[in-house]
Amino acid sequence: MRGNRLAFTLLGVVSTLLVLVLVGQITTRLLQYLADEAAPPEPGLIVALLLNLALLLIGWSRHREASLAIEPRTADVLVQSGPALDILDRQRFIDQGTAMLLRAQRLEKSMVVLVLDIDVPASAGERQGRRPGDALLRAVAGEVAATMPPLALAAQIASHRFACGFLFDPDARAAVDRIADRLILSLAKPFDIDGQFVQLHCAAGGARSDRDGTTMAALLQSAEAALATAGTRMKGSRFAWSDRATQDAMQLRQQLEHALPLAIAGEEIVPYFEQQVDLASGRLEGFEVLARWEHPVQGMIGPDGFIAIAEETGLIADLSLSIMAQAFQAARDWDPTLSLSVNISPVQLRDAWLAQKIIKVLTETGFPASRLEVEITERALFDNLPLTQSILGSLKNQGIRIALDDFGTGYSSLAHLRALPFDRIKIDRSFVQLVNRDADSATIVDTIVRMGESLNLPITAEGVEDATIAARLLALGCAKAQGWHFGRPLPIAGARRMLAERRLLQQPGTRLPGGPTTSRRQAG
Repeated sequence: MRGNRLAFTLLGVVSTLLVLVLVGQITTRLLQYLADEAAPPEPGLIVALLLNLALLLIGWSRHREASLAIEPRTADVLVQSGPALDILDRQRFIDQGTAMLLRAQRLEKSMVVLVLDIDVPASAGERQGRRPGDALLRAVAGEVAATMPPLALAAQIASHRFACGFLFDPDARAAVDRIADRLILSLAKPFDIDGQFVQLHCAAGGARSDRDGTTMAALLQSAEAALATAGTRMKGSRFAWSDRATQDAMQLRQQLEHALPLAIAGEEIVPYFEQQVDLASGRLEGFEVLARWEHPVQGMIGPDGFIAIAEETGLIADLSLSIMAQAFQAARDWDPTLSLSVNISPVQLRDAWLAQKIIKVLTETGFPASRLEVEITERALFDNLPLTQSILGSLKNQGIRIALDDFGTGYSSLAHLRALPFDRIKIDRSFVQLVNRDADSATIVDTIVRMGESLNLPITAEGVEDATIAARLLALGCAKAQGWHFGRPLPIAGARRMLAERRLLQQPGTRLPGGPTTSRRQAG
């Protein structure tokens, strides 16, 4: 290939020189002829000029064709592509993948497309003074390219999403599984970015041309549907193949994503209330506010069906504030000893104005800040700790309590517990539900309770499903619990009926807390 390009280049140089010589001769003869000093230019010179011009055009055309016909592996390196590294962008991945699909058909092979999603902490790269994560994404792109088999295509198709494509024997699916698992493991190791170690989380979905689609667009869509399945796995491989179920799930997700903005504006997504009780007395202490989508076609959709979509589409802030406003408005006349706990997404904690937005909702609804508890997960501690400290400090200054949710599932340390103004720790349900069946889970629960006592932080256990679990938690010293053992989550109307039966609604005419007349819990 390089020899052909050199030959066409030399042909073009020689033709150019001959054209210049012939143009000079013909011009001289023409001027002499016009001055009546010589005969007109010979026809042979004009024919030679035209032939050399033709050769020059042919040489240029062949040189261009040869440049475009570079071997695929070399072209992948030369293309100006994704922002992370010199790998392909989405469109060039589709273009070159289409050619690879044709090659797969000729060779009786199958093409696989892998799509990887990288969970990048927001703080990554901030010390470098560039857009967060730039250096990290370059390192990730290099790792992706290095892990792929020879002649594979690698692309950055979105901000934190990569794609790979390569040929394989349709009977050797296990080989692709190993490549995907090796890739995920290689990206799970800490990356050293200018002295800052960054831990990533990665999931991958795969689709194959002999089963999931015959075009690159179809393969990408199927692989992204499989990715959605792999990303929800808590154990085992975080790689999933596309199948009919994942494709149906992808189609439903696209429908929900399209409908979500209108659902938030129209308050189709509403608060449900899960009881939180004192284990020793059985007294109702408050509720955790959960979100449910009352979809006009799909029916009731739980939070697992739309929270991730809201986070990825930038709608989580609007959704969260809408749920808060509805819940605060509904609970204004509930007994003032009852608190509300609301969950804050790690994505929301990237907003420096989050505290002010929550306080604004409290002011507009008249709900007392002292009755509100905000829950954050351990994952949120690693995105941007200084910003999280600032936000939580502002909330604490207003009298809002702070709880650390799902404790035990992440990487929190005593340093984090001391650095942030927590008022409560919540033990993740995965440990609570096994407390009577698994010795390790029981030890973890006991350790968390003891740690809470040493730090003067009360403990709430989530996911209590029966009386035996509740009794074991009480014996271990856990003070507060929630779960289906105490009742299913209730909509606003159901919560009001339950509170009315227990005489825990303020009587008509009673002023809200903060006014001249304060309400008190009625006997019941």
